[in-house]
Amino acid sequence: MKYKLKYLCSITKGATGIMKADGGKYPLVALSDERRSHSEFQFDAKAVIVPLISSTGHGHASMKRVHYQEGKFALGNILCAVIPNDEKKLNAKYLHLYLQQFKETLLVPLMKGAANVSLPMNKLADVEIEVPSLERQLEIIELEEEAAEYKNELEERLITQDGDVAKLRQALLREAMQGKLTKQDAKDGNAISVLEKIRAEKEKLKNTKAVKVIKEEEIPCEIPSNWCWCRLEDLCLKIHYGFNASAKPEKKDVRLLRITDIQNNQVNWESVPGCDYSKSDLENYSLNENDIVIARTGGTIGKTFLVKNITVKSLFASYLIRAIPSQNISSEFLKLFLESPIYWKQLYDAAWGAGQPNVNGTSLSNLVVPLPPFAEQNSIVKRIEQLMQLCDELQYSIQQSKIENEKLLQGALRDALRKENLELQI
Repeated sequence: MKYKLKYLCSITKGATGIMKADGGKYPLVALSDERRSHSEFQFDAKAVIVPLISSTGHGHASMKRVHYQEGKFALGNILCAVIPNDEKKLNAKYLHLYLQQFKETLLVPLMKGAANVSLPMNKLADVEIEVPSLERQLEIIELEEEAAEYKNELEERLITQDGDVAKLRQALLREAMQGKLTKQDAKDGNAISVLEKIRAEKEKLKNTKAVKVIKEEEIPCEIPSNWCWCRLEDLCLKIHYGFNASAKPEKKDVRLLRITDIQNNQVNWESVPGCDYSKSDLENYSLNENDIVIARTGGTIGKTFLVKNITVKSLFASYLIRAIPSQNISSEFLKLFLESPIYWKQLYDAAWGAGQPNVNGTSLSNLVVPLPPFAEQNSIVKRIEQLMQLCDELQYSIQQSKIENEKLLQGALRDALRKENLELQI
């Protein structure tokens, strides 16, 4: 049978300004899932908490969640407490499930206002809900609790699988850096000839340095016989710090790439701010195709970005270090090395600073890199691209499983409530 809320419940507006939460011992219910705390309580009951304002505002009606709270609690003044008068007739948890499941059809359409969209309490009071027997209410509550428990277990498994995909990516990169994903071909030559070409390239630029011997204890693993170990500086024309300048969002003619602009190996150049610069700054710090920038400090230490298809003129900021790869190696291969476990272990071993870890240009220059012949570098890049695409598909499948899991369990609960509605109508 259907009843209006005003005949079954008391509906009371919250009395506490959310910003006035003083950290007392009682929970303070606000719009978010997180509970603040307050020194005074307004209610001592089992209550369903309904927001009285839109969660998005700006003329758009929406409601992210309906809360459930019991015991002594304070309530923000932009919400109201709906408390059943008789728990033997209407269980508060059942009411919460019902309003949460059907909020988009029962509550959101009642929200009005051009700018500050709100839900009038008198409209909420006239909302009609189906009220089955108390026994049936308790069965639906039990169904929801079982579904929530199953959901949590399944999510834990999916999170584990997601973590396994991350481990798989690192394992593939480790094997790639050991020559285990590609066949060695004598026709490809050897890596020593690659180093000789790079050295000749540097000599033309008058940028040669004495080769630093790699000690046996520095070598992380075995590599194929036609590969060789070298240092990062042996493969790069230059490794140097970025430009020290303040970001100016209003300027866009020359951008200033910062660590925070690099997300998931991508840069949204439209959002990168500009900066003041001189002609010499452009000569020294302008980013070019195939440059690799490396974060040298903080929580993102070691994060890298390979510049590809750049369409704007940009300098790079001082908390980044740029490595300019030689034209005689694959910049894509070098980027793969800078994502591999061999790189990360060396980087963390070289980092210093307890609270804010740092790595300097000298330490990066000294990193040891497994170098294959040029043709094999390209083969490794192609093979890793194929395998990473499979990892992407696997990760997407896991994410979709999480979404479908949520829909399935929510749908089962909604179906139970709808079935109850139909049975009561019959």
